[in-house]
Amino acid sequence: MVRNPPTPFARGTRRISSNCLNSPQQARQGWHIQYNTSMTTPRNRRLPRAKPNPTGSPRPSFRPKPGPRIRRPLPQNAGEETQRPQEAESWEQVAGWYDSLASDQGTEFHQQVIIPGVLRLLGLEKGEKVLDLACGQGAVSRALHRAGGQVTGMDLSPRLIELARQRSPQAIRYLVGDVRRLERLADGSFDAATCVLAAQNMDPVQPMLAEAARLLRPWGRLALVVTHPAFRIPRQSGWRWDESRKLMFREEARYLSPLKIPIDMRPFKTPGQQLTWTYHRPIQEYVNGLAEVGLWTNALEEWPSHKVSQPGSAGRGENRARAEFPLFLAIRAVKVASAPG
Repeated sequence: MVRNPPTPFARGTRRISSNCLNSPQQARQGWHIQYNTSMTTPRNRRLPRAKPNPTGSPRPSFRPKPGPRIRRPLPQNAGEETQRPQEAESWEQVAGWYDSLASDQGTEFHQQVIIPGVLRLLGLEKGEKVLDLACGQGAVSRALHRAGGQVTGMDLSPRLIELARQRSPQAIRYLVGDVRRLERLADGSFDAATCVLAAQNMDPVQPMLAEAARLLRPWGRLALVVTHPAFRIPRQSGWRWDESRKLMFREEARYLSPLKIPIDMRPFKTPGQQLTWTYHRPIQEYVNGLAEVGLWTNALEEWPSHKVSQPGSAGRGENRARAEFPLFLAIRAVKVASAPG
């Protein structure tokens, strides 16, 4: 167990080291939980191990560690719609874990915050063609289908696509492939596209934005959702509780510098064996990257968590902080020009 280094703060305050999805309650109690079970505690106070993802966090930001190819047979119905992924950037190694987290309708963050926000931003009309980039096991794809879209979902993990097909109506078309290389799909063939909690797992991300621009018809729109780059940076941000004033603060150590941040999926059972990655970028890189490929941002929204703390003075401080520091950043960009080149 790693201890928090001593830091000179004013009397009556604590410095809480946390990742991007830490809750104010955990910060006030003086401990933090990583995406799975990693925990630190100040003042040498021992705490019981937490179960994986105790906060019901959305799809975490990470990529599997590069390694030997997984010789998994491709689905029988793949045909020309399937290509073997680059396992180094696929979620194949953690597909079972993610599926247990997201299941049929996604996490509670998907259900309460993300999916309603994406549907509102897109304003889908019945019969519109929608591409769900990095669709995982299809929670967002199914929501788009229920909203009346003709949906195509693509992901790099064959196992997640297999699970998506099992849980989805046959009307949804699922493909295995890299969303940064979509040559099989025709230019201008979609009215709308989504990329939900996945852009932060790609490096580089610009090819994905370029492909989205190519595949959208003129005035087609893209809804891009990431954990908020300004407030939710793994290992570089956290909550701090001021007991004397009953106030919760958000601390940020980095922001403008792009970062490649490792996440250990199983730090207690097999530490260092399932290392994955998240890529932090400032907001300007997303907005400018979209503009470079002819996608102009015409809406930018910041979504806080839907969670509510227990009543009391501490709960009021936690709820106020949670409402002030958003958990997600959502961008709607519209195709107004052809991608260069």
